Amino acid sequence: MNWRILEPDPGVVSRLKSEFKTSEIIARVMANHGIESLAESHTFFSPTIDQLHDPALMCDTIKAAELVKSHIEAKNPIVVFGDYDVDGTTAAAMLYLVLRSLGATVETYIPNRELEGYGLSVQGIDHARQADARLLITCDCGINAFEEVAYAHSRGLDVIITDHHTPDQSLPEAKAILNPKRSDCSYPFLGLSGGGVAFKLAAAVSALFGRPADEMHRYLDLITLGTAADMVPLLDENRAIVYHGLQAISHSQRPGIKALLKKVNMYNGGISVGQIVFWLAPRINAAGRLGDANRSVELLTTDDFERAKTLARELDEENHRRQSIQQEVVDEAIRMTNAQVDLTTDRAIILAGHGWHSGVVGIVASRIKEEFNRPAIIISFDESRTGKGSARSIKDFDLYEALTATSNHLEGYGGHPMAAGLTVREENFNEFRTAFLKYARQHISNENLEPGITLDGLMRLSDINPRLMDFLDKLGPYGPGNMRPKFGAHNLTIAGHPKVIGNGDHLRFRVRQGRTVYDAIGFNLARHYEKLITGLPIDLAFVVEFNEWQGQKFIQLNVRDIKRSGVAE
Repeated sequence: MNWRILEPDPGVVSRLKSEFKTSEIIARVMANHGIESLAESHTFFSPTIDQLHDPALMCDTIKAAELVKSHIEAKNPIVVFGDYDVDGTTAAAMLYLVLRSLGATVETYIPNRELEGYGLSVQGIDHARQADARLLITCDCGINAFEEVAYAHSRGLDVIITDHHTPDQSLPEAKAILNPKRSDCSYPFLGLSGGGVAFKLAAAVSALFGRPADEMHRYLDLITLGTAADMVPLLDENRAIVYHGLQAISHSQRPGIKALLKKVNMYNGGISVGQIVFWLAPRINAAGRLGDANRSVELLTTDDFERAKTLARELDEENHRRQSIQQEVVDEAIRMTNAQVDLTTDRAIILAGHGWHSGVVGIVASRIKEEFNRPAIIISFDESRTGKGSARSIKDFDLYEALTATSNHLEGYGGHPMAAGLTVREENFNEFRTAFLKYARQHISNENLEPGITLDGLMRLSDINPRLMDFLDKLGPYGPGNMRPKFGAHNLTIAGHPKVIGNGDHLRFRVRQGRTVYDAIGFNLARHYEKLITGLPIDLAFVVEFNEWQGQKFIQLNVRDIKRSGVAE
């Protein structure tokens, strides 16, 4: 694995050392994270709600808010249509709660992944009309739903789109479209989640009804769940949302969130972005992957704690079932890759199967991408020979652009540079695969395919002290755009006897440098065991973290790579 060490401006590092009276490694990390002076550090380390941008800066927000207000005052039923993932369901839950508090007759609709697929659906539109709705608001979808929006208008529905996915050159004929990525929108931050965009609409509507701005703060827990789960950059106003939203989740009185936290034994102590991503989000997502995602919205909006406990238990059970189904598909996908893919020439992996559950193909694509360090597309064909696929990418390869370039073989597609979805007919699959692989060969270099790790700098183990740990804590919350710092250390020796733990996949050992000794854990690094027992010095790439075990809290190195000192690998 290649180690790339970031090299911030030496002048900035020197200034930060002086202004903060701190160490070289802390100054380097600050510079790497875009902090260039003591004055500007305050907004980073202590983000405030005041850092949220005015909703009116986003195109169509005021027009949309006035339309919503007119429908509420006319007592017209409103349907909130959300995507079935965490971002979509939490956005729909938030918007439902806000509109209900303003006196609206409102309900939510989340499409069935298996029957309706991604995005605004004809079935959802028909449901809205059956509910006598006059307004339909999308959350986290709709930006490319040209035919569906036209159909909704033909059924007498006004449509407001709130979305954050990349739009086409033209836009659907909706009454209003909120999306900071619109080419004609000058909103100052493009990284909002779908829930973040819906939050702007909700705040604008609430303001038109004369509600104080701080009333919207009570919904930051929901928006934080979606923002963290959707892996949008934790910069700018997203950082402020998540910073305060994590605290709101920890102290939430919302029955659904309390029940979910208790179910995963996270009810005591602070909540991190990582815990949302690995513990809460999979359970909220499980409803939409294998069943009815409307249960997730109900969980997040119910006032009945007993009902919340029942739903949290159901989603937990569903998540365990999802894990079992997912592992079967992952195993088969790895076998297919080894048997069918020529890794010497193919710079992307595209696999298709019949009977694979479409609810897990996104997770499987992520696993294949990580295993082989190539963009991965996993497609599941149903009985009608229609394939629904999910794609995941590597750094510097824009999936949305790649799918746009090969879209003449697709029924539809949408998403982001790093993650996308697509629909393809089975008779067009081979042509699509050929075209996509050709595009990948033209746009992915050999260097892109080499696994690597980016380090904030090299350090000595003696640089790890209480001030560093306090600094690392204040640097969070961590996520895309603000990743936890990773460090490298050279010429370490093994103290004691390394152990292979778990199912033979992980390592636990101790390392020494001079008089300083720390525990280390290496998940999925058992292949490096022999390097630890030769008696020769090693180099480590790692993050520094606290570990709690049996009531004791201690510092450990969470190791990401191991090399023999002075040996090119």
